[in-house]
Amino acid sequence: MAVALTVVVPVKDEAQNVGILAREIATALAGDTSYEVIFVDDASTDGTPTVLKQLKEDMPQLRIIRHARNAGQSRALRTGVSAARSEIVATLDGDGQNDPADLPKLLAEIQAGGFQLGMVAGVRLQRRDNWAKRQASRAANRVRNWALKDGATDTGCGLKAFRRSAYLALPYFDHMHRYLITLMLREGYKVQYVNVSHRPRLHGRSKYGVWDRAIVGITDLLGVRWLQHRFRGGVFETEEL
Repeated sequence: MAVALTVVVPVKDEAQNVGILAREIATALAGDTSYEVIFVDDASTDGTPTVLKQLKEDMPQLRIIRHARNAGQSRALRTGVSAARSEIVATLDGDGQNDPADLPKLLAEIQAGGFQLGMVAGVRLQRRDNWAKRQASRAANRVRNWALKDGATDTGCGLKAFRRSAYLALPYFDHMHRYLITLMLREGYKVQYVNVSHRPRLHGRSKYGVWDRAIVGITDLLGVRWLQHRFRGGVFETEEL
């Protein structure tokens, strides 16, 4: 049955965070909006699957999809979006640093936009990461802006709302979630930005290090730049009646 909004949350070994996060999402969306929440468990090895199954007993809107092997955040996002029952999809990270209270703000923006508005992207006003991660993020954003010229200032924010059809039209590759803004613009869609809050991680550890992101990012950046130059622009078609 169709719903107005699907919230997709990729998780990997977040047993201490998923319960809190799921309840915060339910609180944020309580009201008139019909919604579903899809947690995509990317082959967790801790108690995440058990906690999610227990949550499902009290949350009829909750759906759980589990990967048989660890496939990464981009694949987990694609799994969730592919399974979504709504045209509007919102995403947030599973570590609890994104505040679900910002979801209605993103939803209102994309619902008010026309069909050419493909995405509303969150911009974190005050990062709650450690100093090294913040500095690495600033440096990476400067490099990618120089190379891609997409105007994005915070591509690492997991809070986004977009049209499912627009997302599924994008070329898929691992780590593509860091380039969704660039790829949306490449297809001819508009992207709007909304200021959102950011919280410190309370439980667990980050799955990404500073240097492994940097090394992989160079290859990805070159690939996305190639995609930009090997495309004649998006086309919005209409059928003549």
